[in-house]
Amino acid sequence: MKIDIVPLAQRKLERRGIPEGWVIETINLPSKIIPGYGGRKIAQRKYIIGEKEYLLRAVYEEEGEKKVVLTAYLTSQIERYGKE
Repeated sequence: MKIDIVPLAQRKLERRGIPEGWVIETINLPSKIIPGYGGRKIAQRKYIIGEKEYLLRAVYEEEGEKKVVLTAYLTSQIERYGKE
């Protein structure tokens, strides 16, 4: 399935220092997918940066045969978003 990242999300990824490859990997191979607001989905996957563990959350919508990424962010508050 094709993955598109909207321009605003692309700018946010650059500003937040999140590699685009991580977002694509998170959507293709999530450790967990949870329902989001308005029919959106949130794919989650853990990454280790330095010696600290972070959760990457990628918010996307499915449009036919593609997934459109609206935003993505890293958080250290892994427990807040449920155990995987």
